[in-house]
Amino acid sequence: MRVVLAGGGTAGHVEPALALADALRRINPDTQVLCLGTARGLEQRLVPMRGYELGEIPAVPLPRKLTPQLLSVPGRLANAISTTAKHLERIQADVLVGFGGYVATPGYLAARSRRIPIVVHEANPLPGLANRLGARLTPHVFTGHPHTEIRNGRYIGIPLRTRISSLDRLAVGDKARAKFGLRPDLPTLLIFGGSQGAQVINQTAFDSAEDFHQAGIQVLHVVGPKNADGPEDRTRGGVPYVVVPYVDEMELAYAAADVAMCRSGALTCAELTAVGLPGAFVPLAIGNGEQRLNAEPIVQAGGGLMVANSELNRQWIREQLIPLLTDTDRIVAMSEAAARLGRRDADMALAREVIAVATGDRSGVDMPIDYSEEPGDTR
Repeated sequence: MRVVLAGGGTAGHVEPALALADALRRINPDTQVLCLGTARGLEQRLVPMRGYELGEIPAVPLPRKLTPQLLSVPGRLANAISTTAKHLERIQADVLVGFGGYVATPGYLAARSRRIPIVVHEANPLPGLANRLGARLTPHVFTGHPHTEIRNGRYIGIPLRTRISSLDRLAVGDKARAKFGLRPDLPTLLIFGGSQGAQVINQTAFDSAEDFHQAGIQVLHVVGPKNADGPEDRTRGGVPYVVVPYVDEMELAYAAADVAMCRSGALTCAELTAVGLPGAFVPLAIGNGEQRLNAEPIVQAGGGLMVANSELNRQWIREQLIPLLTDTDRIVAMSEAAARLGRRDADMALAREVIAVATGDRSGVDMPIDYSEEPGDTR
């Protein structure tokens, strides 16, 4: 089977696409996978690292307002569709799976013009423009959020890497803490702001470092590769505060932590609930409030806290976050609540659906799950 994945740009698009690719290869190692992407997205690094072929197409951002840029869109889109069609023809694609973003629109239109079956996966509560278009071209539409409103949508969850979806935090917690230079006996806060970091979260955490030290709370702080040249040890009084630019093995960071303070992108929320890690969510105030919508069901179920980006400060850390981290019973209850919302098998569930669409055989939808080693894993 030959599958084309259109999900470039951000980690929220690329990682679910690669998790699906891994699942398809677990079911059938002979599956040929081509990932569409642009010259400047995260896929340039992530796709080859995971052992998959990257097919480049031009990026065609769609302006949200009436600007002169709109005049250039039809020509640029036509070029992107033509380039995409060449990739589809080259590998004789059996199915195209789109995850949204710049590469999905030309992917959907090129596949439609060549009568190649289309599958759409929308991770967010509010669908993007590309996936709203894709949902009009196929009945095979799946969502990562149970309340997403999109044509033909059916909830399936967000595909995750098996290193995360199969993680047993308790079993590897001590090993994970040792890897990062953390103590096994202190409550642990993981702080991260996505692949590039988050300035407000980073600065508030640094401003609160003394409060963490005095409360006996150790910190693993992932500041983003643009915000540090290398690891930094800010340990004081025997209470570790470890600063790192980036973590490739996020499953170990999750295993080391008791609580995570982070943004609430769809992928982050899916990962935290899958591993049962309570979140102190700081939604990025962009778009129509998608990140707030991602976190709301978790907070309402008792699996996390939420604070507006403009309200995150040292006082909130003192009054809300530190009391949580020093209350073991509350952490356990929140962890259980978060885990009840998690979907660990969305990668295999979506893979079965893709195979059924590509082959017309619905019997594959009931294949057993195999969490063996991921193909193409180079980390």
